[in-house]
Amino acid sequence: MSRRWRCAPRRRPRARPAPPQADDGKAPSRDLLDGASPARYPPPRLTFRLFVDSPMPDLLIELFSEEIPARMQTRAAEDLKARMTDGLVDAGLTYAHAAAFTTPRRLTLAVEGMLAQSPTLKEERRGPKVGAPEKAIEGFLRGAGVAREDLVEREEKKGSFYFATVTTPGRPADEIVAEVLEATIRNFPWPKSMRWGTGSLRWVRPLHRILCVISDEAEHRVVPLDVDGIKAGDVTEGHRFMAPGEIKVTGFEDYAAKLKQAHVVLDPAERAEIIRHDAEQRAFASGMEMVGDKVLLAEVAGLVECPVVLMGEIEDEFLGLPPEVLMTSMKEHQKFFSVRNPGTGRIERFVTVANRETDDGGATILAGNRKVLAARLSDAKFFWDNDLRVAVNAKMQPWIDQLASVTFHNKLGSQAARVDRIAALARELAPQMGADADLAEQAAHVAKADLSSEMVGEFPELQGLMGRYYSEAAGFPAEVAQACQEHYSPLGPADAVPTAPVSVAVSLADKLDTLTGFWAIDEKPTGSKDPFALRRAALGVIRLVLSNQLRLPLESAMKASAKVHSWPGGPEKDEAITDLLAFFHDRLKVHLRDEGIRHDVIDACLAMPGSDDLTLLMKRARALQAIRATEDGENLIQGFKRANNILSQAEEKDGVEYSFGADPKFAETEEEKTLFAALDAAETEITPAMENEDFAAAMAAMARLRGPVDAFFDAVQVNSDNQIVRRNRLNLISRIRQVCGQVADLTRLEG
Repeated sequence: MSRRWRCAPRRRPRARPAPPQADDGKAPSRDLLDGASPARYPPPRLTFRLFVDSPMPDLLIELFSEEIPARMQTRAAEDLKARMTDGLVDAGLTYAHAAAFTTPRRLTLAVEGMLAQSPTLKEERRGPKVGAPEKAIEGFLRGAGVAREDLVEREEKKGSFYFATVTTPGRPADEIVAEVLEATIRNFPWPKSMRWGTGSLRWVRPLHRILCVISDEAEHRVVPLDVDGIKAGDVTEGHRFMAPGEIKVTGFEDYAAKLKQAHVVLDPAERAEIIRHDAEQRAFASGMEMVGDKVLLAEVAGLVECPVVLMGEIEDEFLGLPPEVLMTSMKEHQKFFSVRNPGTGRIERFVTVANRETDDGGATILAGNRKVLAARLSDAKFFWDNDLRVAVNAKMQPWIDQLASVTFHNKLGSQAARVDRIAALARELAPQMGADADLAEQAAHVAKADLSSEMVGEFPELQGLMGRYYSEAAGFPAEVAQACQEHYSPLGPADAVPTAPVSVAVSLADKLDTLTGFWAIDEKPTGSKDPFALRRAALGVIRLVLSNQLRLPLESAMKASAKVHSWPGGPEKDEAITDLLAFFHDRLKVHLRDEGIRHDVIDACLAMPGSDDLTLLMKRARALQAIRATEDGENLIQGFKRANNILSQAEEKDGVEYSFGADPKFAETEEEKTLFAALDAAETEITPAMENEDFAAAMAAMARLRGPVDAFFDAVQVNSDNQIVRRNRLNLISRIRQVCGQVADLTRLEG
């Protein structure tokens, strides 16, 4: 055994972000010797740590309880790992790797390569000045835990001070682990927790066992710990039904192997893969295909410890229900996967996941599940049949009438009033989408009708989709039915964008009405708060316009929406519309940033006329981004900035504007003459290109100025002693600003 000393600055405790659930054994070690940032903390006191070379033990923790809700398991694993590893590192126990796992009945943490004990610390502390009051010296001695004769006097810039060397011996890992684990258990951040029996401990469900073992190549030992009468041990349990009883373990490898023998799959990712593979194989063997659902797969993997996949048939009487109704009902109520017939597109079977193997191959479980499923689907069929009668016989009018009694917002009226506004706005916007105005208005009137239906009342996530089914049943045109489903889209960055003209018109009207309405009552997003999803609505408008290449000036569209809202005129209205347009521009920056377009490029384009035409703005921004990526473009921009700086300083000094009057006859050098000719040529290309909105051609012509501009600044002294020549050169520089300024406001570009 050898000893070694290390010198490191003593840190103040700092908050650490929660690490991910599992790191596949590749997480970096957390070294306690990392220095703190000198910008954040005062100069550190020197601390010497004595490390003793010894075997690096592993730690295994399992918290065994009643079933943990599936939705809480992933976060619980992250919290267990973060709190334990942070606590160990703060106490001086570094480690190599850590990983957390969950099953419905256990939270498990495996830590590899942990120090056997925390390092011994030798710290030098500065005390009071020599000659300080005796009480101050006695207080320092008590705090440092040293005697008077242990103090050393040392001269510093501000005088002589007492110094003491304080030694803090290292602590064994068992003691630190017990301390950190007890604090973690007692303060675990469950979203909901409970107490049971007569104890004071709170846990998500009653906690039965604590397994806490430290092991190395030679031995394993239980960490002494007692939490509310639950003593730590080296014992766990297998599957509740298939392998009940205690299992003694010595370390993580032994633990994982014995659990697998006891029909427990520890890793949730492995359980999910078993479910996915077996379900797809069963569906394929039956000539079917499983409908993928990652969210449901993760949830079901959190419901079982030993996944057993079973497939059953849906009764014939329910096969006429819309596929989405079957899928939603089975997912929400039973956690079943849907199995589709690829030939008909119908959902004809289901996959359920049992938590045990049975002698009859799951026949009894399937029979019970089919019985419960039939009851659930009977409710869905009842809703469907009732709704179809309203759609076919009354054209959904009773549902439309009911919207008058549904409040959209206390300051913005009912849903019926909102539908009327959307219909009026959709009619006005329709020609710009190439849509039939009558169809757009009709679609807007019925688009929200399904909100009053029984099916949407049971499954709100089906709104819009059921509107399409009911509109088709009512005999409305196909464009109207399509708009009923699509007018909510896009709901997020990955959601598909409608392209049908009527759908686009109604979707835009819906989102613009929401935005202008809430701007009218001054209910805007603040910070991270956006209770009415206005940022999402603005992003939806942006994606609709850009994806469909619409030439829709937003300012005029917002004024049309404000008119429908009966906004009063005057400065307040104009100010609100200007503010809303700025909100759109902010969301556009976020959207374009995801496409790799720099924010300063967007700012340079926003400063140009027509910035409320998002399609025009996008074309300009992409062209400028592309030209910035070239050497000529970047160098020209630097030349432009140099020209602009020289010109701005001269105009400020002289009190005049140099914006016209550059004459080639006053050019004294070839570089001046070449620049005159290059600017003339560029202008003849840029002007028509800008009129045709060919920004790529305009910016390419601008980039070709790079050579003449560079040559001019390299060879010509602008501030000539001859005032006529000086003014001519300044006016020539002004032409650089004028010609380049046609494509974008290059002064806003960074770098």
